[in-house]
Amino acid sequence: MYRLSTYAVDFSLPAPLSRLRDLAYNLWWTWNPDARALFRRIDPPCWDRVGQNPVAFLRCVAPEALQRAAADPALVAECERVDRRLNGYLGGETWFSIRHPAERNARIAYFSMEYGLHESLPIYAGGLGILAGDHLKSASDLGLSLVGVGLFYSEGYFVQFISPDGAQSHDYAPLDVNRAALRIARRPDGAEATVTLPIGRHEVAARIWRADVGRVPLVLLDTNLESNDPADRHITRHLYGGDDEMRIRQEVLLGIGGMRALAVLGIEPVVCHMNEGHAAFLGFEMIRRLMDRGRLTFDEARQAAAGGLVFTTHTPVPAGIDRFGGRLIEKYLAPFRAELGITAKEFASLGDASANDAGPFSMAVLALKLAGAANGVSRLHARVSRKMWHGIWPGARAGEAPIRAITNGVHSRSWIGPDMSAVLDRHLGLDWDAQRSTGPAWNRVADIPDGELWAARTAQRAELVAFVRRRLAAQCRRRGGSPEALAATEKALDAETLTIGFARRFATYKRGDLLFRNLDRLAAICQDADRPVQFIFSGKAHPRDSGGQAIIERIVTHLADPALAGRIVFIENYDIAVGRALVGGSDVWLNNPIKPREASGTSGMKVPLNGGLNASILDGWWPEAYDGVNGWAIAEAPEGAPDARRDDLESEAIYDLLEKEILPLFYDRDEAGLPRRWLERVKASIRTIVPAFSTDRMVEDYTTHLYMPAIERSRRLATDDYASARSLARWKRNLQSAWPQVAVEGVEFPASASGNGDPVEVRARVRLGSLRPEDVVVEVISDVEGRPDDDAAFDLRYAAPGDDGAHVFEGAVIRRSGAGERYAVRVLPRHPDLPHAFDCGLAALQ
Repeated sequence: MYRLSTYAVDFSLPAPLSRLRDLAYNLWWTWNPDARALFRRIDPPCWDRVGQNPVAFLRCVAPEALQRAAADPALVAECERVDRRLNGYLGGETWFSIRHPAERNARIAYFSMEYGLHESLPIYAGGLGILAGDHLKSASDLGLSLVGVGLFYSEGYFVQFISPDGAQSHDYAPLDVNRAALRIARRPDGAEATVTLPIGRHEVAARIWRADVGRVPLVLLDTNLESNDPADRHITRHLYGGDDEMRIRQEVLLGIGGMRALAVLGIEPVVCHMNEGHAAFLGFEMIRRLMDRGRLTFDEARQAAAGGLVFTTHTPVPAGIDRFGGRLIEKYLAPFRAELGITAKEFASLGDASANDAGPFSMAVLALKLAGAANGVSRLHARVSRKMWHGIWPGARAGEAPIRAITNGVHSRSWIGPDMSAVLDRHLGLDWDAQRSTGPAWNRVADIPDGELWAARTAQRAELVAFVRRRLAAQCRRRGGSPEALAATEKALDAETLTIGFARRFATYKRGDLLFRNLDRLAAICQDADRPVQFIFSGKAHPRDSGGQAIIERIVTHLADPALAGRIVFIENYDIAVGRALVGGSDVWLNNPIKPREASGTSGMKVPLNGGLNASILDGWWPEAYDGVNGWAIAEAPEGAPDARRDDLESEAIYDLLEKEILPLFYDRDEAGLPRRWLERVKASIRTIVPAFSTDRMVEDYTTHLYMPAIERSRRLATDDYASARSLARWKRNLQSAWPQVAVEGVEFPASASGNGDPVEVRARVRLGSLRPEDVVVEVISDVEGRPDDDAAFDLRYAAPGDDGAHVFEGAVIRRSGAGERYAVRVLPRHPDLPHAFDCGLAALQ
């Protein structure tokens, strides 16, 4: 059995420094430089040795250093000041408490498979986890009553080692909980919190850990208990490890176990937010609990649960979604299905993605069918998702599927470097990160002196070069490199050279090796003595992703070429520390995925904070951000070009961009040595991107468009012993039986009015059977051939009953385009408690 350190050991502190314990155990320090500086001041070498981790620092620092610090009045005063800041932060008024005072205690539970908060807590793999960590931090800053739910992976994600020939190997290191900002969670009565649930044939127990992220608690489930079967102890051993069977066991634990853990802790969420489909099984637990508590049927409880369920999809292709075969679903979900009282066929239909030919039980489909609201993570991704999933909702056209866009962001204070932070603090005010509109406050960016801005950029680039040299030296020593090779790492890169970063998960669609498509041309660019350039690569490929590993191998192999050596480096074991260094020091961030497979991407959002610029394919978030002057768009191959031709054209576009625009602009200096035109772009990037692409803005959007409507709808459905939920379920049953009689019998649409913008009166005769006119919405839908984004719908109002029991609806339709525009009349169900018109899966069309 793998080792897990004990957690009973505590450390003693001198009385004047006793506040350090609370400071260390609240991850607020990850985005507060004063808190980190306080620990460093006590013993700088020890601070760096433990990876700038306060808990590990307090366990490792020499008692003599603590005694010296306790005898230093200035340091003790600083400790008290930082502690007051934390307490003031925790108890102060917030955006949410001011904006929504009546709901300041409404609990929102945020479920995610991974969380990236700091490198000392390695329970993250990539962008999904980093986004989740930043979401918690901004929820804390804004004052939402949010709780995070996840799994505690005792060996985390894998540690990456790269051999000299580029082969990736994987190792796992036990996480010492004594050195992490984690504590055992307690029940309301003070006892240690555990939860049990059936997973397959076993009853599995999980310990509950707690991490504090500012105001937000994060609860993590851990099955490594001696009371569990040995195989069950491994459920929370590795993040994304094992096969489909291990994955479904983890997802049962996350969704169903996570809901039960909240109940054990006395937390009753009004809204549950599923960050990706991994947590979708929580919907079943919500329904089961409502059935028990409210004496509801499955259908009634499902309506009530949907009101408080929110789902975010991050994946733009069906192949990227977790899907499980019927055998695994029956093996692991049968006990829960029995409690819900539904058949295996009914259960399977909830994850049925057959309409999209996506295979067996789909976790994304389950989440979409159970949730009352869903979103994609950029405008482009939402359009792709609507097209991908619209078949789940019969009657919905590709652009109408109920998936809105809320574009990702980054937590500004977590990712800005110290020099750029000081510049923005001086010129924009200490609250610049709270200014979330691109208004007058951000116009002051133009007034930042060029010399000051360039000095900050130069300092952070120099720190990146120093960081890379340290990491390269460590890699060399681990590989048993020669003294000459080790000495060469001290000269790697140059602090004055244009530095381009490329760091991300090495999935094949991200094309990590696109830059190497034409080695002769790349070598010519790298060997330009007048306009030097250097590239830093980093990233992990999943242990089961042979294609991603092959890309890393090709890159590392190319680095042995003398024409590229010293200009391009690869840093192994990409993590938050590496990411923070790279986004802090890179002048340009390169991003070249296959469009439209990048759902959002967030690494590039961190670069403008630090005065860097983006050069990217117009995919993910970049189409919303790019304005022609705040970075560069990589020219794209014609749509439909063969893969090899597309890659050739787009790699050549990168070389053209480097040779013709990026390098000349960076090295165009005035008599003061400043690249004035380059800095104009930097300022435009800061002004337009930093406020718009923050997680503060993102969480505000979630609150306004998803959380608050879900709170209101959930409470409305629960009022009077769930009277509205019962009524809605009953109405849906009646609707299902009556819908076969609904039909559009005739439409009067004048053909004479053909000009763009002309209103045209339309009359439709609709037979409703036993339904009432208020049970439906009748509308004219139009589309323009070849322009799916131009779909439109025009509601028709009820006019009068017609002959033979038919009803007449009429209204005006605005013609938009003469040729190619097509019209139809559509009837959809309508009820004030439906989350959207397609919820019932019914439509009549003519």
